[in-house]
Amino acid sequence: MNKIKKAAAYTFCFLLLSGVGIILFMDIHPAFGGIPTTEQKEAYRELDNYVDGNFVNDVPTRRAFVDPSDTTSTTNTSASEVKDRNPVSPIPVYVIDWNKINSENDSLTWFGHSAFLLNVDNKQLLIDPMLGPVVSPVSFVGRNRYEYSEDIMLHLIDEMPPIDAVLITHDHYDHLDYRSIVKLNNKVSHFFVPLGCSAHLIRWGIPEEKITELNWWEETEYQGLTVALTPSRHSSGRNPFNIDTTLWGGWVILGNKTRVYTSGDSGYGPHFKQIGDKYGPFDITLIEGAQYDRNWPDLHMVPEQAIQANLDVGGKTMMLMHWGAFTLANHAWNEPIERALKEAKIREVNIIAPMIGETVLLDSDLQTSPTSWWDF
Repeated sequence: MNKIKKAAAYTFCFLLLSGVGIILFMDIHPAFGGIPTTEQKEAYRELDNYVDGNFVNDVPTRRAFVDPSDTTSTTNTSASEVKDRNPVSPIPVYVIDWNKINSENDSLTWFGHSAFLLNVDNKQLLIDPMLGPVVSPVSFVGRNRYEYSEDIMLHLIDEMPPIDAVLITHDHYDHLDYRSIVKLNNKVSHFFVPLGCSAHLIRWGIPEEKITELNWWEETEYQGLTVALTPSRHSSGRNPFNIDTTLWGGWVILGNKTRVYTSGDSGYGPHFKQIGDKYGPFDITLIEGAQYDRNWPDLHMVPEQAIQANLDVGGKTMMLMHWGAFTLANHAWNEPIERALKEAKIREVNIIAPMIGETVLLDSDLQTSPTSWWDF
């Protein structure tokens, strides 16, 4: 019995020390981000979407009990039974045309997943610049970016022109990347983030005066553009101890010629119709519709819901995002775009599917690409 008790005591001590070590590591390593200040939390208490120390969605939302990056099932099949969860060969990508990006034309360039470079009214805007190789706070664990036919990501930030603004939708690792933000710091004039997310950027060396935090439905003018944070149905958090302590959302960007909406990560809900009523119609919408799973049905949309969301907000042309870079759920890597194109045809929605790295001019006639570059 004494041996059993000793073994139990050793096990308990080991687990305790391991737990303390993990907590200390998360506290020390900057990639885990910061926490809102006491003053910020006091101010948030007056908000309708902040309850008992956490931000909340407008409608009841089932939370995932697993990390959204984990592999769990969308069906009754196991991950090993799903065909083509990862590309079988390097994804064909465009060599980035910086002359086209820097031209006078409004444009968008997709870097995979939810990362975009927009040119609106000659302002360069980066959305959710997760430009690193792995979805994780540390480089040695996490989901790796797919292999591309051209290594366009290697020197991407170095090759970028000066960036007028970065817009972050929420603080999950596949949208807010520590290494990318640190590299971008000296190139970026301003950062727009949901409430609470400034704590992460400040810890990473971004000057506080370069950051604007917004709540849902708040808007501001920036260099002639109107920028507004809109609701989404999702969650936040960079470790188990700060779940939903920062806000999440989508962005509206209104220029002289182009009206842009990006949903951020979101389950389907009535907020899309509200956004359309207030800010629509939009010339281009960037709608999340991938990395869906039955374990988080309220936090992400399936492609058919993404098509409906575009209709709700009044999108003239839609682009599906949240795919093309990482496998974060249990479906084929290219299934979302195939389902979205099929539904778009049924619903008579104009959808574009440019290659990663390709620059699309927004003041031209936007049409679906005649080639299915993901079909290989």
